[in-house]
Amino acid sequence: MLNLLKFKQRAAYEDGRESNFSGAEAYGIYAGEVGAHIGKVGGKAIFGGQVSRLMLGEVEELWDSVALVMYPSRKAMFAMTQDPAYQESAIHRRAGLDGQLNIEVKGGLGIDQL
Repeated sequence: MLNLLKFKQRAAYEDGRESNFSGAEAYGIYAGEVGAHIGKVGGKAIFGGQVSRLMLGEVEELWDSVALVMYPSRKAMFAMTQDPAYQESAIHRRAGLDGQLNIEVKGGLGIDQL
């Protein structure tokens, strides 16, 4: 799963709690917890990084960060999102994100096979 992430300037929690976190800081709490949830269903985080600039193409606005996560199946990812412990962590994800694209990618192709 390729994740494209856009952060809010200020975190906004659904339960109305006060927060001085930026969106990126709130998402950082989630990021610190989500690895254990991913591992519990047999997945693993492959890569994460901040977007620094656009090399080719045209877009109105760049994403802030990208993350690449491997799940053994869609079923495993769905099971993770239904776990109450994950849902507690996801509170910070929702508070921090202004936008997100999750793009399912099938693996196994080398660059010469694209």
